[in-house]
Formats: sequence, C-alpha cells, structure tokens
Amino acid sequence: MGRAARRMANGVAGRRTAESRAGDAAANGAAPGGPPGTAEPPAALTEAARQGRAPGAEGAGVPRWLQTGAAWSWRLLLLAIAAYIVARVAAVLYIVVVPCAAAILLTALLQPLAGRLRRAGLGPLGATWCTLLLAVAALAGAVFLVTSRVRAEYPTLVTQFKHTTADIQSWLAGPPFHLRTGSLQTLSNDVVKYLSQHKSLVEGTVVTGSRIVVEILAGVVLCFFVSFFLIKDGDRIWGWLTVRLEAERKRRTDLAARAAWKAIVYYVRGTVAVAAIHAVVIGITLTIMGAPLVAPLTLFMFLAAFVPLVGMLVAGGLAILVVLATKGWIAALILFGIMVVMNQLEGHLLQPQVVGKMVRLHPLAVILVLAVGGVVAGIAGAVVAVPITAAVTSAARALRDDDGTAV
Repeated sequence: MGRAARRMANGVAGRRTAESRAGDAAANGAAPGGPPGTAEPPAALTEAARQGRAPGAEGAGVPRWLQTGAAWSWRLLLLAIAAYIVARVAAVLYIVVVPCAAAILLTALLQPLAGRLRRAGLGPLGATWCTLLLAVAALAGAVFLVTSRVRAEYPTLVTQFKHTTADIQSWLAGPPFHLRTGSLQTLSNDVVKYLSQHKSLVEGTVVTGSRIVVEILAGVVLCFFVSFFLIKDGDRIWGWLTVRLEAERKRRTDLAARAAWKAIVYYVRGTVAVAAIHAVVIGITLTIMGAPLVAPLTLFMFLAAFVPLVGMLVAGGLAILVVLATKGWIAALILFGIMVVMNQLEGHLLQPQVVGKMVRLHPLAVILVLAVGGVVAGIAGAVVAVPITAAVTSAARALRDDDGTAV
C-alpha cells in the first residue's frame, strides 16, 4: 500500500512539472516540443512568404496587377529614353548614318554578285572592285539618261499641258455642262507659269547651296567606301566584333545575325526585282501612249518601290497626272487600270514568289513602321523602316526556335 501511494504521488508531481515547463515555453515564445525562440510564425507571415511578398506589403493596399504594371512601366520608360537618345544622336550624325544605312542595303544587293565573281576565280579585291564599278556605271548611266531626256522633253510637256487644258475648257464649256471656265483658265496659267519658272529645278540640274552639294558628295563617297569594305571584309569585321563573346553567347549572336542579314538580302533582292517589273511595265505603257518624260517617270517608279505601299501610290499618281495633262483623261484612266492590276499582281504573286516568306509582314505592320520611320527620319527613315523590322523579326524568330544545335 505504501509503494502504491508513493507511485501515485510521483505521477502527480511529474504531470505538474510538465505543465509548468509547457507554460514557461509558451511565455518565452517557443513552440511546444521545441527550443526557446522557435515559436510557430503567424498565419499572415506564412501566407506573405508563400506569395513572395514582404511582410507588411498587404497593408499597403497595392493590387498585384498594379505592381506588375509599375515594374513593366519603368523598364519600358528606360527603353524609350534610350531609343530617344539614339534617335537624337542619329539625327545629329545623319550625314554618317544615312550613307551607312544605304551602304548596308547596297551590300545586301551586290554581295551575291561579288560571291559569284569570287567563285569564278577572282580574288576578294578584284571581285569587290568589279562589282562596285558595275553598280557605279549603272547609276551614272541612269542619271545621264534621265537628265538628257528631261532637258529634251520638258518643252513638249509644257506645250502638251497647254493643249490639254484648252481641250478640257472647251469640253466643259459645251453641252451638257455649259460651265464657265475662267477659274480653270487661271489655274492653267498658274501651272504653266510655275513649270516655266522652275524648269531647272524639275530637271534636277541646279542644287542650291554649297553645303548641300558638299553633304551629298560626302555621303556618296562614304557610302562607296563602306560598301567596299563590307563586301570585301564583311566576315572579318563581324568576327572582330564578336571575338570576345562567350562561346554560347557568340553562337546565339551569330544565329540571330545570320537570320537578320538573310532577311535583308531577301528583302533588297526581292524589292529590286518587283521594282524593275513595275518600271518596265510603266515605261512600255507610257511609250505606247506617247507621253513625255518616260525615262524620268520610269526611274522614279523604280526608286519609289523601295518605300512599300506609299511609294507606288506617289509615283503612280505623278505618272497619272502627267498623262492626264498631256494625253487626256482616257489615257489616264487606262494607266490607272494598269496600275491597279500591277498592284494586285504584286500583292498576290510577285511579293510571295519573289520576296518569299522570309520577310512577310502584315500590311498594318508595314504602315505603322513606315509612319514611325517617316516621322523620325523622313524619307530615309521610311526606306529603312521595313528592312529593319524584317531583320529584327527574323532574328527574334531564329532565337525563339533555337534548340542549341545550330552552329
């Protein structure tokens, strides 16, 4: 009996001691069964840690979408500031930037010819010189042809314009219109006076200001030399630019650069082919109609094709106005119909087959990049906007599809 009483007393004392220790641990902030100072964190802190936000952020009352938007906003703002600075620097150095951009497009056009000459047995230097001299000869011949034809046919243009306006006045004054043609006569006299006073400007033989002459000559010389070295040593220049990159980064850079350059080459070659087709069709049509200024209008049509959508509209509109002023509205309607047919053929046949899917862009994207390029850098910006966009999208597509095996 005595032993049983002592055991019961010891059990009661042990339970009291355990309860006392548990109370002390709770008072000291410790979790039951753990050392002091290891109390279980509150449920709010655990939820904040699980959602990846700092304790107390919930009290700020900022929604998750607003935090994400703010994070993207300041990054996009920094990119916009950087782009603005680059645009300002390019505007200051336009005499360097524009010839370099023209040299890149010219290199994309002439590099295949230089490659064929190298494979035929010429060295890098000889192939480059032959290619550039052929390009310079073609350009000089075109300029000489246009200048000579404008000088010879400009008086005919003024005479035919007077005759056409007189016919239109007689037609409007007779039945069934019976209109007074005084305003039309005044407008016709003003146009004839303008054409007579600005003959030298239209011919393109007078350039006002020595600064413009110097800038044009400097740009042409710089474009020639940049094209020369890009055609001759393009691979070596690119290797020097990427020699210090890590192996994996260099591989991805080469992959993106090759895709971008391929897109530019396809774009330039396809655009030249499409522009040549348009120019030949317009030249033949104007020759059959007997319109003046056939060579200048044909060359202008060829050059305008490098500004997608807008260029063809401007060049076609000018050709239609010349035909309307010299050959009447029936010939102008015929030329308009031919241009509509050519536009449909370009959109559904020439562009997909000649240019290919490499640089296929949606018309809305083309319009937007043309607008941005025109606002930022004028005509030069509109010319390079589409190839730049094609190069960037092709590079991004190549990086996205990279599986790590491309060399």
